[in-house]
Amino acid sequence: MKPCRANDRRRRPAASVRLSGWVPAAAFLLAMTTSCTSPASGDDAAAAAFEPGAAGVGDRLFPALGNGGYDVAHYGLTLDYVPETNRLKGTAVITARATQNLSRFNLDLSGLQVRLATVQGAKAQYSREKNELLVTPAKPVKDGDTFTTVVTYDGTPRTIEDDDGSLEGWIETDDGSTALGQPAGSMTWFPGNHHPSDKATYDITVTVPKDEDGDPYDVVSNGELTTEEDKGETVTRHWRTEEPMASYLAHVSVGYFEVDQGSTDDDLPVYVAIDPEESEDAADVKDLVPEIVDWASERFGPYPFSSTGAIVDHLPELDYALETQTKPYFDEAPDETLLVHELAHQWFGNSVTPRKWKDIWLNEGMATYAEWLWEEEQGGRNTDEIFEDFYDGTDPESEGIWAFPPADPPSAARVSDPPVYGRGAMVVHKLREAVGDETFFDILRTWTRQHRHANADTGQFIALCEGKSGKNLTKLFDVWLFNKKKPSRMQ
Repeated sequence: MKPCRANDRRRRPAASVRLSGWVPAAAFLLAMTTSCTSPASGDDAAAAAFEPGAAGVGDRLFPALGNGGYDVAHYGLTLDYVPETNRLKGTAVITARATQNLSRFNLDLSGLQVRLATVQGAKAQYSREKNELLVTPAKPVKDGDTFTTVVTYDGTPRTIEDDDGSLEGWIETDDGSTALGQPAGSMTWFPGNHHPSDKATYDITVTVPKDEDGDPYDVVSNGELTTEEDKGETVTRHWRTEEPMASYLAHVSVGYFEVDQGSTDDDLPVYVAIDPEESEDAADVKDLVPEIVDWASERFGPYPFSSTGAIVDHLPELDYALETQTKPYFDEAPDETLLVHELAHQWFGNSVTPRKWKDIWLNEGMATYAEWLWEEEQGGRNTDEIFEDFYDGTDPESEGIWAFPPADPPSAARVSDPPVYGRGAMVVHKLREAVGDETFFDILRTWTRQHRHANADTGQFIALCEGKSGKNLTKLFDVWLFNKKKPSRMQ
């Protein structure tokens, strides 16, 4: 996350952002009610063996997000979007493996009109409850079976307001739109299992019309552009993400962009798309992205994806950036610090993804500490001085960092608050002091290697730190990560 020039998604965006079908987050994050009836066919014993999958995965902060009973392996999204009318037509092909005998299962979907649903090629029954799509296949799905669900839908995709006041979902811009999904916005443009614990690969194919001058809108998404087809009045682009991705990191931007393609020193492809309105202020982004990726790779381990880049849009009213996988999204030209933060997320958050949202400090604390390392190596304050400035409250990002423990955000509205960032980075610095530089950077590289493209949690991180250092670090983490009070400097 690490949007904004000050700190993440705390600022309420201005009212000048165009909203379509806006609904408050509280309306779609309520726990969903489900029916527990058994299939009608077959004898009683057989029927009892198949049950509905849960609505929600039980995340304390976002209980309605995600669904139980299956794991998604791949999303194939085919979208047809008209910027002038903000209308979207979509087909989602969802390949998943059942983790129980399923009589029915849920998909998270906010708004949009479902026209047809099939499971394994057979027409399925479906219904809507709030932001849940309940799908009942013609034939129940057995535990362990791989099955394909196809959902056809259309409508005007929604912009939604999070509990912290920021906007996400499908957001119109001055020349198109952008789709941002942290924590729940992805459900506004495709049905899925929208919790970070269920990562999948993606194919995203988007067809857009040409404008009145015959120029096509650009479409930028995650991964690599595999095909581009000009069909006369429309252009279709197919983007592929072959490494697993949490759905909140899935992204599409439609508009006009100046595209620069290059590579890092390790020949990693770099794709940078910049809105012409931001081209002057963002002129150095195309050079900074490969420089920062090379720098981070030396400290955190090999870059975890097959390409990198950035998207610099012109949407300053949004007031945050987001670490969308392979190409972080910026609402306007970013400074170096913000670029470092969002690119560091490719390791911490995107490749190694929290198992639950309460562990988001592992994303934000690490990415904030990457900023500290970068500042030190660019000749600014050293990390000890930055730590002291945060502790004393003299750093502009330090306000509010003692409000709650970084590993225990009290509510969904607080998940992007300063303790997760600033105090999270302070935990990382205290760890470095306790174990020494050699062990510290070994811990970071081992963490990104062991959990590459997977999910992990705070307990696993602490166990790794103690295993690598050979030290009992209970007091350190109790005081700096879990304690509700501001510790003394020497603790």
